[in-house]
Amino acid sequence: MSKNSNPRFPASFLLMTEDPDGMVSVVSSDSEQEPSAQSEAPEKLPILPVRNTVLFPGVVLPVTVTRKKSIRLVRKAYKGDKLIGVIAQKNSNAEDPVLADLYEVGTMARILKLLELPDGNTTIIIQGQQRFRLGEMVQTTPYFTAQVDYLPELLPTRQTKEVKALMASLKDAATKMLKLNPEIPQEAQVALDNIESPGFLIHFLSSNLNVEVGQKQRLLEINEAVERGTQLLELLLKEIQLLEIKHEIQSKVHTDIDQQQRDYFLRQQLKVLQDELGHEGPDQELDKLRQRAKDKKWPEGVAKHFQKELDKLSRMNPAAAEYPVSLNYVEFLLDLPWAEYTKDNFNLKRTRKILDQDHYGLEKVKERILEYLAVLKLKQDLRAPILCLYGPPGVGKTSLGRSIATALGRKYVRLSLGGVRDEAEIRGHRKTYVGAMPGRIVSQIKKAGASNPVMILDEVDKLSSDFRGDPQAALLEVLDPEQNSTFTDNYLEVEYDLSRVLFIATANSLDTIHPALRDRMEIIDLTGYTLEEKTQIAKKHLWPKQVSEHGLTQKDVTISTAAVQRVIDDYTRESGVRSLERKLGALARNIAKHKAMDEAFPAKLEPDDVSKILGAAIFDRDLYQDNETAGVVTGLAWTSVGGDILFVESLLSRGRGKLTLSGQLGDVMKESAVTALSYLRSRAEELGIDYRLFDQYDLHIHFPEGAVPKDGPSAGIAIFTSIASVYTQRKIRSHLAMTGEITLRGKVLPVGGIKEKLLAAKRAGIRDVILCEKNRKDLQDIPAEYLKGITIHYVDQVDDVVRVALLDELVKKPLKLTVRDETAAPAPLHEVEVH
Repeated sequence: MSKNSNPRFPASFLLMTEDPDGMVSVVSSDSEQEPSAQSEAPEKLPILPVRNTVLFPGVVLPVTVTRKKSIRLVRKAYKGDKLIGVIAQKNSNAEDPVLADLYEVGTMARILKLLELPDGNTTIIIQGQQRFRLGEMVQTTPYFTAQVDYLPELLPTRQTKEVKALMASLKDAATKMLKLNPEIPQEAQVALDNIESPGFLIHFLSSNLNVEVGQKQRLLEINEAVERGTQLLELLLKEIQLLEIKHEIQSKVHTDIDQQQRDYFLRQQLKVLQDELGHEGPDQELDKLRQRAKDKKWPEGVAKHFQKELDKLSRMNPAAAEYPVSLNYVEFLLDLPWAEYTKDNFNLKRTRKILDQDHYGLEKVKERILEYLAVLKLKQDLRAPILCLYGPPGVGKTSLGRSIATALGRKYVRLSLGGVRDEAEIRGHRKTYVGAMPGRIVSQIKKAGASNPVMILDEVDKLSSDFRGDPQAALLEVLDPEQNSTFTDNYLEVEYDLSRVLFIATANSLDTIHPALRDRMEIIDLTGYTLEEKTQIAKKHLWPKQVSEHGLTQKDVTISTAAVQRVIDDYTRESGVRSLERKLGALARNIAKHKAMDEAFPAKLEPDDVSKILGAAIFDRDLYQDNETAGVVTGLAWTSVGGDILFVESLLSRGRGKLTLSGQLGDVMKESAVTALSYLRSRAEELGIDYRLFDQYDLHIHFPEGAVPKDGPSAGIAIFTSIASVYTQRKIRSHLAMTGEITLRGKVLPVGGIKEKLLAAKRAGIRDVILCEKNRKDLQDIPAEYLKGITIHYVDQVDDVVRVALLDELVKKPLKLTVRDETAAPAPLHEVEVH
């Protein structure tokens, strides 16, 4: 048994102990024979060093021998007189002990049996005979041989009361130990009761006592048996006291332990197992978190909050449901880049070069970014403005943000807000809720790894709201430069500084953005591209990209400028370039197919090749419709995908003055129609219209493409011109379009989206455009090439529109209008019917 294990008394007096040479079993003999006579003891003995055990006279030990010296010794002795000297080592770690490593007193032993084991070791069973004192060393190789002086055993000559009391005390102590230690077999009690010799009882108990080798050796060196027994009894009583205390503690713990204490005990065992397996336990994990916290450069308030949460976590049961929630929270605090910023690149010429390489045109946006960088370079501290890139799809709003991040040398993250309707998506959930998560703002900051990234808030106009809150209201704090330095996420519970983040929002429409949110953003218009701009974008960016994505090279195929313009004019109609990119991809796919099939294909695509690959033209270049019919007017409209033209058609028919509107119109456009008709009635005499027509003819105003919803005030003057044309049967100026709002006083009011509308007019082949005089300022930001070939007519009054739009000549086939007698009953004014 090891020196720290509990004593055992197995059946047949067999006791196991650990020897350096192997496992040592201690066997007490039931024989009460005294040691061999002095005459049988040789003066020289081969010495067998043993570790962690002491051999006493009369005790039988099985010993497994592994040392080569020891194996040679026991084999030779077994063939001879079978007598050896067994001495314990002072230093149990010595593999090749010398004389100084051995105790002076040992025990002569007789080898009872020698066994050869399959693993090459040798096991001997020895019985202690007589104690001796080590004398002069005769030889050291091949094993120790020494002169020995035998020590007398001073046993009591008769059974005195003192000896009987000592034996009884020893047996009682041993019996008590048996009861206190449940690991010892009960058969040991029978063996103990059968020992009658005082000397053998002392030797038996000394051999099996659970004490250090040094203490056993001191017992062996005592010559007087009674004195040895007294010392043994003292050691037994100390061992009993330890067992009693241990038993008392175990009983108390067993009585008081509850489920939590039991879990703690199991966790401690699990910790030991995890350490053995190399896995980390909760304590090691918390230590790592503390070490990481030392390196964080966060505000003092955040550091205190983190330490408080970590202390709470250390007191929490790892098996509790709240433990992983709290652990995730403190890890999230550590993962956030508190006060970690990337260094801005203030090389403005490099920035300009990068922006020009990535995007053609967009000069106003590029100039705004350069202004921001210039101020930041000079001041070194500028609260990031909230830019909102506003324009139709496909003009490069989102990709522009990536270019800005590259130019600045900042991290780039994109947050898509389309369809977000939960306020918690922005502010996060409180961590007390099941499945709580941080808001997407701080999550993107964590993903970026820096507190000053360029963050794209994509599709901010497509936010919605429901019973879970309004995300636009939550964005007010995020996008307010005066407030976002102390932004508080519900999950985070502490303030986080967002003032160094460069927010760039994108939107297709401003109408759906909350006014308070729009007030916090700087709106930058990104209007549609002209034919020339689209051509350059296609040749510099889109075509090389599609060639590369379809496994081709620039050497395989190129595309001419005329072919690109054919694609733009005949197969796309948009403000951006997204459809253009898809059509160019179709061209590249066709070339890739021919190349893969080893078929001939043109090295340079021309307009005829485009028609062969893409088929018949989808759109007509000139959408303008003739003006041979009275009442047909071309208007200009703004849509979320750019500008477009629309037509207003008016028709008179016999009736009672009823007004019918059709074309899926909104309320604003219906009101514009009613307003235009009212003003026309008031100006009937100046326009040469018989007032009786209004009572005897029904008016039907229709907007073609009836499946497309239409609304807005921009068609006011177009509606008026259309009904004025049909009532007067005068022609409309050829290739003319107009946009503007009308009032009952005949004023023409300005409208928005002028650039998009002018681009749409140019695509449709319009040569003259009527605008409000107050829209003149909107043309200052439009490059001159955009207006090439278009004549702008500015008006203030509806009468000016009539002078520009209506020609004096009548249509070729005028509608024959007849008027009944004035005494006919008048029809109700403006009975409107909408389809």
